[in-house]
Amino acid sequence: MSLTTLIHPTAVIHAGATLHPTVKVGPYAVIGEKVTIGPGTEIGAHVVIDGHTEIGANNQIFPGAVIGIEPQDLKYDGSVSLVKIGDNNRIREYVTINRATHAGEATVVGNDNLLMAYVHVAHNCILADQIIIANAVSLAGHVEIESNAVIGGVLGIHQFVHIGRYAMLGGMSRIDRDVPPYMVVEGNPCRVRGLNAIGLKRAGITGLEGGRYYRELKEAYRLLYRSDLPLQTALSQLETSAQQNDFVQHLQQFLLTSSNGAGRRGPMVGSSRTKATQRGE
Repeated sequence: MSLTTLIHPTAVIHAGATLHPTVKVGPYAVIGEKVTIGPGTEIGAHVVIDGHTEIGANNQIFPGAVIGIEPQDLKYDGSVSLVKIGDNNRIREYVTINRATHAGEATVVGNDNLLMAYVHVAHNCILADQIIIANAVSLAGHVEIESNAVIGGVLGIHQFVHIGRYAMLGGMSRIDRDVPPYMVVEGNPCRVRGLNAIGLKRAGITGLEGGRYYRELKEAYRLLYRSDLPLQTALSQLETSAQQNDFVQHLQQFLLTSSNGAGRRGPMVGSSRTKATQRGE
């Protein structure tokens, strides 16, 4: 198959763009001079990709997505900043991914992620791998999402918020603080409602070491969110378990460091008195 059969004749591709010969480009797509796209990636109709944007292999970018446009940040001064997207991502209709604010910085999307329609990824966001973000979610600047998180639809995430791995966020919530790993959170204001038992089961964590890792995570949740202990006291009581359980250790370290850094507002902590937690879920 020739290159010309993979690129629709109405697409506008700058001569300086670098596209692997296997890249498919749909009708009326626009690709800028500094864009690099890897093998097997498919660009849908009316997609716009501009700026210093690097896109890896086997991505599907659906109609109307806009990637690499300058950030919606008044501090942006026209400096060269980047968008970096890995492999095997599905970027659905009308997703927007802005490049970073300052020179040399990047907005990053890792591998194997699903960004559903109308998701907005603002400047300097860092998304790891195997994340699912449902429709109409807006990420403000400098949001970081760890691997395997699931983000429910029609919600907003405050700038500088850090979301831990295997967290699950309920739709239509207001996410204004760091979300600890392995937790289910929802509401307005948002609260930790329980351990993400379904997500951990799907990941096979509940079966590791005969279920010991999951039981210790469950106990850590109860200590942090049902004991009414001060956060630092609860974290100190996790020390022994954290030394033997990588998942508890990650949770402990996340909470110890989550209030550090410019703009951070600290983690979601405190008691979560819901029917689910009263049932021990």
